[in-house]
Amino acid sequence: MSNMHFGLKRPCANCPFRTDIRPFLTPARAAEICNAMLADESFWCHKTIDYDGESDGATTKKTQHCAGALILLERLDRPNQLMRIAERLGVYDRTQLDMAAPVFESPDAFVHACGHPEDLPFRGASDLDRDNEQR
Repeated sequence: MSNMHFGLKRPCANCPFRTDIRPFLTPARAAEICNAMLADESFWCHKTIDYDGESDGATTKKTQHCAGALILLERLDRPNQLMRIAERLGVYDRTQLDMAAPVFESPDAFVHACGHPEDLPFRGASDLDRDNEQR
C-alpha cells in the first residue's frame, strides 16, 4: 500500500481533462465520467489500465488514479472517498498535485468543451507536455 495508486501528480499529454488539447470524448461520455466521479467512484489513468485480453480494460497493481480527475475533484473541493481515506492514511497528499496544470475548472466546462471544442484555444504542445516527455 505504498502509494495506493496516487503516484501521478500532473495530467498526461492526452488526459481527457486537459484544456489545452482538443477534446476527444462525446459530451455524454464526459458527463458519465463526471457523474461517476461525483458519486465517489475513481477514474483511472487510461495509460495505466491493462487493455490486453478481451475486456474493455482492467486495473492492475500498476494502475494509477488519473491526475486530471484528481485535480478537477480537488478544485471542486469534492475529493472522492478513496482520496479522503488515502489522505488520512498519509498515502495521498493533495498539495503534491500540479494545480496549475491545464485542467477544466468544473464538470460543466468539461462536458461543454466535449460538445463545442471550437470554444477552446488549442496551442499545440504545452510546457506540461514537454515536462512529461522528459520524465
